[in-house]
Amino acid sequence: MSAIAEVAPHKAAVSADTLVLAPPPPAATTRFVPRPVPQPQAITAKPYSAVAHRLPSIDTSARSYAGGIAQYGPFRVIDENRVALMGETDRESPRWFRVMLRNHPGLSQIDMVECPGTRDDIANLRLGRMIRSAGLSTYVPRRGSVRSGAVELFLAGAVREIAEGAEFAVHSWMDEQGREAHEFAMDAPQNRRYLSYYREMGMSERDARAFYSFTNSVPHREARWLGAREMRRWIGGAPRPAQIAHAAF
Repeated sequence: MSAIAEVAPHKAAVSADTLVLAPPPPAATTRFVPRPVPQPQAITAKPYSAVAHRLPSIDTSARSYAGGIAQYGPFRVIDENRVALMGETDRESPRWFRVMLRNHPGLSQIDMVECPGTRDDIANLRLGRMIRSAGLSTYVPRRGSVRSGAVELFLAGAVREIAEGAEFAVHSWMDEQGREAHEFAMDAPQNRRYLSYYREMGMSERDARAFYSFTNSVPHREARWLGAREMRRWIGGAPRPAQIAHAAF
């Protein structure tokens, strides 16, 4: 938990200059000869193919995260397909993410390596929606650490996978006045923004509330640590394909 993102065809206008008048009808003495009317051909529906609708796959091959080919804020581009998240996010992170995708449009996976959380919850949720909209997968490698607000970013993956040996940490958020989630009603705007986000990421209303309550059961200054197996129980299966939208930033 954080302190802790097609056009209908139109008809062309016809002007007076392009208007073509039909010829006058034939004289009554002219014998009418009917012309065959083309019949529409039978349309054979294409069988449904899961290939065209399949979710992105996860590349779990080992990578060195020490180098990389480019850096955009906390994002380190490892190659043209994978980017590592190395560090906390802030209000500038959505902008860095947008620029990164423009320069590296082939990116398909975020490896969450060292992710301590965020300095700006609102920007972090926006970033999560951008990750989902771009259709990127999220992968936590062995010894990867996803904590606090970074958990929301992991949930944004179109496909999510956790390697054995990965760790997660959750706790309640705290606002600038020092108030935490339990000090507001569940349906208050301060809490609803997270519940709505979890619903967008594919959780049912019941699961969203359960996960949110679980994360907020731990005070902000403490942490509840989860291993790979326990976190997998919360994320369930992959999001439905219909939830994945590709957008230009």
